[in-house]
Amino acid sequence: MTSQLNVDTIVDKAGTGGTNVKVANNAVAVAEGGSATTNVVQGLVKAWSQQDGATAVANDSFNVASITDEGTGDASFTYTNAMNNDNYSVVATTGYKAATSVENSIVREITTSKGRVRNTNDSGTYRDPGVYCTSVLGDLA
Repeated sequence: MTSQLNVDTIVDKAGTGGTNVKVANNAVAVAEGGSATTNVVQGLVKAWSQQDGATAVANDSFNVASITDEGTGDASFTYTNAMNNDNYSVVATTGYKAATSVENSIVREITTSKGRVRNTNDSGTYRDPGVYCTSVLGDLA
């Protein structure tokens, strides 16, 4: 017999709220239509940042301990919590408020502790973008 729990709010034992509620690695979310499921832990972004392209300062981030300006059009970000291996995905984009050329984001380096992104214009010249936007998907260590 299966069980079902119907509640309005889940709180921790102290009654302070749901901030300490944890889900297991096999927790599943059911899609809106009910026919598909997604593993909750696998489906989450593990780190992200939006950083100033010229100064390599984070405008906002999650699980990013530091950002380094590696040179013109070249920035790296170090994770607060490392990835399990270097077989994960980094999604990167760069942008300007008023783009004057086509910009290309290149993932240059991936290790368990950091990712590195380069930006070039349409002629292949490295240049600092207005912003770097990165998302990291994969398994945390």
